[in-house]
Amino acid sequence: MLTFTSNPRIFLYQDKMDMRKGFESLSAIVESSYSVEITSGAYFIFLNKKQDRMKIIYWDNDGLAIWYKRLEKGKFIRVNHKKNTLSRSDFFMLLEGITPKKINNRYRN
Repeated sequence: MLTFTSNPRIFLYQDKMDMRKGFESLSAIVESSYSVEITSGAYFIFLNKKQDRMKIIYWDNDGLAIWYKRLEKGKFIRVNHKKNTLSRSDFFMLLEGITPKKINNRYRN
């Protein structure tokens, strides 16, 4: 099961990803694409071309872990964010297949 800390940093990789990639390849992509260490506790999300598979790589206190999900029907909706980051609620909407038409936050940061 995938568990989150209270306020994790979540990054959505914007390019399509080959789902055959493993720990070394994904961590190299993270370190070359983001200014964040792979061991920082952040979550890095990758989607394949058809957007029916998702891989998440993250540091789990004593090593890297990969969480993988394949959909039988439908696809994950890639939300374009300027900063390539997602909030916790945006991530759960992505995971559950909810497509927000317009997001109104109660509080502005």
